[in-house]
Amino acid sequence: MEQNETPQFEAKIEIIGINPFVFVPDAILQIIFKQAGKDKGFIPIKGTINDNPYRQTLVRYSGEWRLYINTIMLKNSPKRIGEIVTLTITFDPESRAIEMPDDFAKALAANQEANLVFEQLSASRKNEIVRYLARLKTKETLDRNIARAINFLLGKEKFVGRDKPQ
Repeated sequence: MEQNETPQFEAKIEIIGINPFVFVPDAILQIIFKQAGKDKGFIPIKGTINDNPYRQTLVRYSGEWRLYINTIMLKNSPKRIGEIVTLTITFDPESRAIEMPDDFAKALAANQEANLVFEQLSASRKNEIVRYLARLKTKETLDRNIARAINFLLGKEKFVGRDKPQ
């Protein structure tokens, strides 16, 4: 199989904890590693599951590479353990960076204390806040949630299910 082909395979949905997943065959993993130029860390991928497109991240957990199957990829995936699915998979070189909404950047610039707290957060926590704000659809909702985010950073209220910044 060529490096630029999209490999297809069948796999049985298994579960670890509460997370449905499939193992990706070793030969296909080697293609993905060549496409990605790495065989460590998180590897962004895309493909199809039962002919439905998905974007996901391939991860190594407990020494095994797993493709986690969430309910966006496959409806009712937790109830489909043991089912055989047909998948395609390829490295996804498209950036997954999420742009911080301009209004949030301005709010942080206007509040030094909140900005300092934000800058001290872990990268994953920053991304969680930015991702949440970036997905909001209306200006009104965005403005309301930016105010909540600033108050959260100042320790005044909960935001995205969190009590205070950590």
